[in-house]
Amino acid sequence: MDRVVDLDEAAALLMERIACWRSAGLEVGEMTWRDWEAEWPQPLETDRARVNDPDSLGLVISGPAEAALWVVVFRGGWADVDFFVDLDDAGSLPASDIESAADFAARMDRWIVRVFGALGSLR
Repeated sequence: MDRVVDLDEAAALLMERIACWRSAGLEVGEMTWRDWEAEWPQPLETDRARVNDPDSLGLVISGPAEAALWVVVFRGGWADVDFFVDLDDAGSLPASDIESAADFAARMDRWIVRVFGALGSLR
């Protein structure tokens, strides 16, 4: 798999945002890593040190009224992004052609607003 997105850089950019998300009332789960070199089925690890060759980074964020955002970014330049706001507003968001960790972080900011609204309104 091509290495388009530096997952360690993506994780660092997420860490910069997590305190803000939590202070706005969102619950942020632990980041999960998948190792490209691990035997199938590849387990998800929460300890980055246990992953030699990361090919994905995942995060679950939940908020008020059962709203949730599930994101897994792959080093190849795409992400699986699913969300639930309510019964009439749930699904997947487009997440292809991610060009870098910074591009991923910018998209993550937009996905957060899409699912949870402006963070100031959550307080």
